[in-house]
Amino acid sequence: MSWSRALLTALAVCALLLAGSAGCGSGDAQARKGEGVSPSPVGKVLDDTDEQGRHYREVGKKGAPEVGVEVEPDASDDSWDVRLTVHDFRFSPAGVKPVAVAGRGTVRLLVDGRTVARLRVPEYRLAAGLVPHGTHHVTARLYADDGTVWAVHGKPVESTADITASAVQATPDGSKTPGSASTRGPE
Repeated sequence: MSWSRALLTALAVCALLLAGSAGCGSGDAQARKGEGVSPSPVGKVLDDTDEQGRHYREVGKKGAPEVGVEVEPDASDDSWDVRLTVHDFRFSPAGVKPVAVAGRGTVRLLVDGRTVARLRVPEYRLAAGLVPHGTHHVTARLYADDGTVWAVHGKPVESTADITASAVQATPDGSKTPGSASTRGPE
């Protein structure tokens, strides 16, 4: 009869483990109505969101990440070379846990408010097809690894360059240039 006693003991232990794990949550991890999304050890998650519905993660101005964007035409194939400069920010490698870590994440590149790339490096080639004839806004915006938008004073950490794509023109040396670009500071 020792086998039946062992079986009953094993079943009792399993029942206790299952019942105990059901009540392990404190309830504080879930957002409460009117208190924003959820508490976080890095900054404060705000109710404000970007165009895609991603919440802003507010951090103080001192030590906050910064980004600058420079866009230049590439005469060889009508594309645009995008170069980012970042301060107090590190690009996350692929496969990191989706957890916000101070000063780390990815950059989303937007053309006229539409996301065209998620960057983990400071350089990108923007295809000519994404920038039709006319003036456009190319924005680099910083995101934490959990998908929230880094923000300071309720505004996203971003920088925008205005570019004008025109018909391909030949230059005096025979090369071609697709247009021009200018950079506005962080917004």
